[in-house]
This record gives sequence, structure tokens and C-alpha cells, in this order.
Amino acid sequence: MSSAPAIGIAFAAPPVMQFRYPDAPRRVYWELTRACDLVCRHCRANANACRDPQELQTADIFRILDELVVEPAPHVVFTGGDPLKRPDFFEIVQHAAAIGLPCNVSPSVTPLLTSEVVRTLESMGVAAMSLSLDGSTDARHDDAVRGVAGTYARTLRLGREIVQTGISLQVNTLVTSETVDDLPDIHRVVRDIGADRWSLFFLIATGRGAALGQISPERCEAVLNWALDRAEEKKPVVTTTEAPHYRRIALVRHKQAPRLGAAGPPARGLGMRDGNGVLFISHTGAVQPSGFLPLTAGNARTENPLQIYRESPLFRGLRRPDRFAGHCGRCEFREICGGSRARAFAATGDPFGSDPLCSYVPPAAVDRPAMMRD
Repeated sequence: MSSAPAIGIAFAAPPVMQFRYPDAPRRVYWELTRACDLVCRHCRANANACRDPQELQTADIFRILDELVVEPAPHVVFTGGDPLKRPDFFEIVQHAAAIGLPCNVSPSVTPLLTSEVVRTLESMGVAAMSLSLDGSTDARHDDAVRGVAGTYARTLRLGREIVQTGISLQVNTLVTSETVDDLPDIHRVVRDIGADRWSLFFLIATGRGAALGQISPERCEAVLNWALDRAEEKKPVVTTTEAPHYRRIALVRHKQAPRLGAAGPPARGLGMRDGNGVLFISHTGAVQPSGFLPLTAGNARTENPLQIYRESPLFRGLRRPDRFAGHCGRCEFREICGGSRARAFAATGDPFGSDPLCSYVPPAAVDRPAMMRD
């Protein structure tokens, strides 16, 4: 992977409004619990083995799910902690399916995730599952990141079983200074498992992840270009989490050489980022722009989460990239990208600041304070 810095170019972006999602999110990430039997070094939730007595009750969750039914229906991703730590987990999944909400599940790979659980989720109509793989060997995955022996082997076995059931599998991989050199080998393992998607999660220094090493902006640019080269293989489809500048790279490369990259320009998810197309509900009902941007705009215990999404000053501001500060606010790609709002907040305390992991310098870059927000 080369490490050439990004150079500013002129680019005419398409109309802006198609890249904003003011009425409803496309993805709802729901942290059903913070309980988990793993001790992952990067856990944003600082999860532990015990459930919080302040967790939402089953009836609350059913009511909130009912409030999320809009057209088009958002995809609800049940996550944690480990959602399997909740005894009512299957009831929750069944209710979501019954009211027509597309449902994905992101469990932890512990003894709670069994072959029977996978088959049950398939029978309930779960569209997709995601598993995490942060190393190409058991030493790199178990010892260096997850903290529990046997997790690597269990992940590979269950990943193949998920693929065999017909559930779409996404594998999530953490990108840090400790894992970046292992990405080519992890990609090979993900491909061998048969996963449909491979999502590279670029570290946000929050929770336990604050102790891990961030890669440089130049190295990030090189990794994203390398990932786009892998996307030409079609399977697994390569995506990113908290690195929306991947879209800039894909669009520029497609514009410059349309035949390079069989996947073509990215058509799905343009503009989606924390607070714009994405909503997070915590285990206690806090409504936030994402799990990595811990700013609370309201609570789903007492308020409709869609109303919070549509009307809160925080969410409305995050849907206005012209109000961002620094390079992100001046960038000609700000509508389709907008930078990681979570990383901007982690680095500066301002969710409207610039994403420090992006090396791109836009032609119109003039540092300035953020404009007044809603």
C-alpha cells in the first residue's frame, strides 16, 4: 500500500438533497445491552459481563420498534454488547419481523452464538448478520484484540455456517496501527469464509478504543485505495465504517478511469454518516447520531425516536455539512462524504469539526469557525 497524500481537484458534485436524509434514518443501530462476555480492547461501550438494570424493558422496545415503522422502513441492526445476553432477544427479533422492519443482527462470538441460534435467526427472516474478525490468526485476533482464547476459530466456523444458511454475512475488521499490516491476510480469510461484505472500521478513540493506535491520514488514504482495488473482485464487497472519504476516492477514480473498478461508482449510502441516515439507540434509550458519537439528543423511553431524528438541533445540524468547520466544511465532497463526525468529536470535542483522518486538501480550503447551528 502506497502512502501518497491526496491532492485537491475540482469536482462537480450532484444535487445535494439526494444526499440528505431529513425524514427518517436508513439505518437504526440498537444497542440492546452492554453486557458481553468478551473483553475487546477497542470496545466503545466498555462492555462487561453484567446487564445494566436500567436497560429498556421488552414492552418499551416493542413500542419503539412500532414507532420506527415508516416508508421506506429503516434497517434495524440489533447490536450490543452482545444482544444474545438478553433473554428476550428472540422475542424482539420476532416483533421486528412481524411489523415489517428489516432486521440484522450483530452478535458477539461467544458460546452463546451456536449453530442452533444461527438456524433460528434464519427461520425468523433475519436478512443479515455481522461478525468481527480483527486478525488473520488466532494470536492476532484472540490475544491482540478480543481477549478470549478460541474466538478466532469459532468466528471462522460460525461465519461459514451463516453463509450456508443463506443469511448474508458481513465481516467487520478494525483498522488501527496494530492491525493495518494484517489487512491483506484478513481479506484472504474473509474471502475464504464466503462473506458477502467486508467492512473496514477505522478506529474512533472512544471507550476502550482510546488506548489503541490510530493510523496516519496518509496511511488511511493508501488503505482506502487498496480497499477499492479489492472491491473490483466483487465479493466480498468492501465498505467502510467511520471513513466516508472512501466515497470520494471511489468517485474520483471512476471519473478518471471508468473501466477501473468493475463495481462502478458507489451508488448506495452516499451522504450517509452519523446523524444523516444513521440513528443509534442505546441500551437505556438514549438517541444519538451513532454509537461512536456519544451526544444525546433525547430518549426513546419518553419521545418518538423519529421525532428526535427529524427535529433535534443536533441531528439537523449534522445534516448540514455546509456548517462544518475547516476542510470538511470547505470540501467539494462534503455532501457525499462529510467526514466522520464521531472522529471529529473525539479529536476536538466538536462534532462539526474536521475529520483528522482525512488527508485530502480541498482547493477551497480556508480554515474557519463553524457557522451558527440550528
